[in-house]
Amino acid sequence: MSGLALSKYIPLLATLKGYKKEYFGKDLVAALTVAVVGVPQSMAYALIAGVNPVYGLYTSIVGSILGSAFGSSQQLVTGPTNAICLLVAGAMRNYLGLTNAYQLLFLMTFLVGAIQIVCGVVKLGKAVNFVSHTVIVGFTAGAGVLIALGQINTFLGISIKNSAQMATMDKLYYVATHLPSTNIYALGLGLMTVAILLICKRVNKNLPGALIGIIVPIFFVVMFSLQRQGVSLVGHIASSLPPFTMVRFSPGAVSHVFSGAVAIAIIGLVEAISISKAIASNTRQKIDASQEFIGQGIANLVASFFQCLPSSGSFTRSAINYSNGAVSKVSGMLSGVTVALVLLFFAPYAKFIPNPCLAGVIILTGYSLIDKKEVKKIAKAGRWSSDAIAMWVTFAATVLMPNLDYAIYSGIALSFILYLKDTDKASVKVFIPMQGREGDIPLREVKTAKERVEVLLVELSGNLYFVSASDLEEKLDGLVDRAKGFILRMNEVNDIDATSLNALEVFARNVAAAGGTVVMSGLKPPVESQLKRSTLVAAGQIKVAAGETDVPGPLTRAKQEGEKTAVSVAILR
Repeated sequence: MSGLALSKYIPLLATLKGYKKEYFGKDLVAALTVAVVGVPQSMAYALIAGVNPVYGLYTSIVGSILGSAFGSSQQLVTGPTNAICLLVAGAMRNYLGLTNAYQLLFLMTFLVGAIQIVCGVVKLGKAVNFVSHTVIVGFTAGAGVLIALGQINTFLGISIKNSAQMATMDKLYYVATHLPSTNIYALGLGLMTVAILLICKRVNKNLPGALIGIIVPIFFVVMFSLQRQGVSLVGHIASSLPPFTMVRFSPGAVSHVFSGAVAIAIIGLVEAISISKAIASNTRQKIDASQEFIGQGIANLVASFFQCLPSSGSFTRSAINYSNGAVSKVSGMLSGVTVALVLLFFAPYAKFIPNPCLAGVIILTGYSLIDKKEVKKIAKAGRWSSDAIAMWVTFAATVLMPNLDYAIYSGIALSFILYLKDTDKASVKVFIPMQGREGDIPLREVKTAKERVEVLLVELSGNLYFVSASDLEEKLDGLVDRAKGFILRMNEVNDIDATSLNALEVFARNVAAAGGTVVMSGLKPPVESQLKRSTLVAAGQIKVAAGETDVPGPLTRAKQEGEKTAVSVAILR
């Protein structure tokens, strides 16, 4: 296989081929900054999933190295994310108490990777466009609420037996009925972490608030032996790299986790593509969505053999990577290597990290997931608009449904339903030519022509397909007896199918029966060729203008108010 072909399948090779030594310093600084934030985040996210924090570190190591090597984006950092770990917790809730729980978890990671690779290979990169932006806004807002509420018991130091198997609302009810059991020392440490994070954010957004907010309380734990006062700690973490372990397959096991794997794969891909495109809009880098699918898939599939959680592109770490000057994929890989070195040499000190402090980090992370500006913007578009309905229904489903994967599926299904609801409407605008000066006739847009006039200009736009043909026919039928002559302006029509052509034919026939005339203008070549093959033009029911704006007959210049270009309008007598 040639080097060019290899570069296509392994984007890292193309990056290294054009890599310059001055890039390394920038990539290293960005990688170290990402790792400083990524270590506490990865541990905290593992707790969201209901597993030991070490698995979050393993995922951060393997995911960032492979995701950067095989993905399309130069700055995307792959690893555990809050939304993905919440989905993992939901999918694994009924299995975490079993002896084979971790085997099922790693099998799910494998399935997520396999699904994503298949999506990339069959070029489904554009399929993520069918997952509505408002569904993602609603899901992430709901996930933020669940993430924050799910850590309340740890933040307050209220111990719950088998809490990983409990639904968030059940946890919340338990906490509400056991508030007197709050551990004041745990609450104090958690509040200290929250305060440090908020202060660091206000002083300088580049400060590693999460790391500082975890390290400072450790001194209080060690000095006052707060673990003896009931403060729970992370405990022992082995100083080792992610160990290789075979994934165990069985039809029964696959059936248990497959539904959750599909939901995680979808959300993971949407996250990765969204972040990549957001960064690319500034760097002007071309993102290959299908290759990004493959990159995320390889990262998950291989990571499943190294005891990793499902991973995706991280909003926080990718933004930090980009804002700190990362030039290439090398930065994301170096961040993974840095986390590995931290695990090797500093893991013994992790046993002193208080769980209430990690809970504080998670609660603020959950709150930050709620994009308040976007929620307000969508809500302002209209209480009963398709976007608002999709957002609120997905939000409610995420918070209230027992299985998060069902919330994802319901949100996507709702997107399709609302899309179809909106696409069955034809875009039809009606203008009446008005008397102007020096031969100009301004066009006045009207909703309906109440009285019969000489000429109506009807502007159609978009693709005229069978879905909207019925609405098109209904709207045109309401205009038949409102004018002697009709000009159908088709400048914005890119395509038309047989059903819509039939709707135009019915309109033209009805106008002719009423003694009127129909003229089409602004036909694009593909649409014009379709019309010429139909019976409309051959039968003389519709006249076609020569050119984009010219209309045959006695011509008078008419200009729509606000338009820069004049439009020729025939005054049909």
